[in-house]
Amino acid sequence: MTASDRILTSIDGAVATLTFNNPERHNAMSFEMWHATADALEKLAADPSVRVVVFTGAGGKAFVSGADISKFETERASANAVAVYNAATDRVHTALLNYEKPTIALIRGFCLGGGANIAVCCDLRIANEAARFAVPAAKLGLGYGYSSIRRLMDLIGPQFVQEILFTARQFDAADALRIGLVNRVVPDAEIATHVRELAGTIAANAPMTIRAVKRIVREALKDSKDRDLAACEALVQKCFESVDYQEGRRAFMEKRKPIFTGK
Repeated sequence: MTASDRILTSIDGAVATLTFNNPERHNAMSFEMWHATADALEKLAADPSVRVVVFTGAGGKAFVSGADISKFETERASANAVAVYNAATDRVHTALLNYEKPTIALIRGFCLGGGANIAVCCDLRIANEAARFAVPAAKLGLGYGYSSIRRLMDLIGPQFVQEILFTARQFDAADALRIGLVNRVVPDAEIATHVRELAGTIAANAPMTIRAVKRIVREALKDSKDRDLAACEALVQKCFESVDYQEGRRAFMEKRKPIFTGK
């Protein structure tokens, strides 16, 4: 099976699904899979028909269980190899953090290590009741970098970041919901429908508004000296100048659903 076979994409209307397809290893990520994920994200970003991207894992037992430890000796055995591997993971994280389209992590079962990092980079996280979360760096002797810790801390606060990383233990879905790591916990029999409806609701809304919200949230999380408030204001102004704004007003007055084009 090639790396591209390990990362599957499908499109249903305005919603794309990217599936991590390595179920025999609980969707553990190899170096090649990181590259294939970044490539798939670039293609979906360039597709104007796609308005929302959902991430999920094949097999129903894991979202992503982390890095493929069986390949550490070939992929992460030296300082140079670690740097090359980290560049591949950073490419995915950067792409997700700067993605203009909304992203949803549909999490069944294990979401560990690099999988948790991917989920944190997504905009929304919906988990089933069997979901389990952990960052086991302290059990492997791995260093966990500033950017990864900062993203997690922005989401759940320093006290829970330290508990997760110090203990390296697994947190269940209820714990994840309590600390704000996930948005919702949904029974497994309902999660696919729930995420499909959620993605459909978002896809039907005005893309320019959503794009502006994503950018403004990203800027708000930066240190105040680094925020580009002019860019935020420009995006808001574009919304008011858009055809979609006109459509939204007309639809409201005519008591019908708006049809947004992203223009």
